Amino acid sequence: MDKKNKILIVEDEESLAIGIEYNLLEEGFSVSIAKDGKEALEYFQNEPFDLIILDVMLPYYNGFELAEIIRQKDPRVPIIMLTAKSKNEDRIKGLEVGADDYLTKPFHMKELLLRITGMLKRKSWYKAVAEENPILIFGDNEVNFTNLTCKTKRGDYNLTQNEAMVLKYLFDNKGKAVSRKELLENVWQVNPEIETRTVDIFISRLRKYIEPDPSKPIYIKSLRGVGYIVED
Repeated sequence: MDKKNKILIVEDEESLAIGIEYNLLEEGFSVSIAKDGKEALEYFQNEPFDLIILDVMLPYYNGFELAEIIRQKDPRVPIIMLTAKSKNEDRIKGLEVGADDYLTKPFHMKELLLRITGMLKRKSWYKAVAEENPILIFGDNEVNFTNLTCKTKRGDYNLTQNEAMVLKYLFDNKGKAVSRKELLENVWQVNPEIETRTVDIFISRLRKYIEPDPSKPIYIKSLRGVGYIVED
């Protein structure tokens, strides 16, 4: 692990922010803390970060607004969103606006560290894989895995790294049924027992980009009770 990976913690609960910071520093990361949305934007605009931990409830700009702003400027940086356990809609909305993953409060610090480590490893792995086969063309779509752009008949889109990884995994396994469990294990590298709605939201986002009619997909098809398939 690169000891110089920089992480931005955006959390207004001081005790939690300090606890996360302490554990990340112990793991050798460089850490900055923003206590509200305005301060987070100042940090983000002035220095690059390798990963952002983003709370939902924040002064000035909430986590959803921040995620959208960050995604417009940088589709690559991994975002972990911290959500309230009782609010399932927060988790869904967070993923829809561009977060890569989420943790519900309260959470175990070890779980957060595992998610962070996994995300940063995937970031490094993805770069190498993207260089091997940088372009995917199908139908009217052209996906560039190096710069995370997707050119379609309706326009051009920027993909997040996780969106690109899901798409690449499905097309690398063309003709094979891919379960949500398999995607969670191989793309997110997390325990597949967590809520599988995460995968469905990412598939929905991809269909909006690449499908002529997202409600009647022809590229990424659903298999009831199984998962998804890209047919030969």
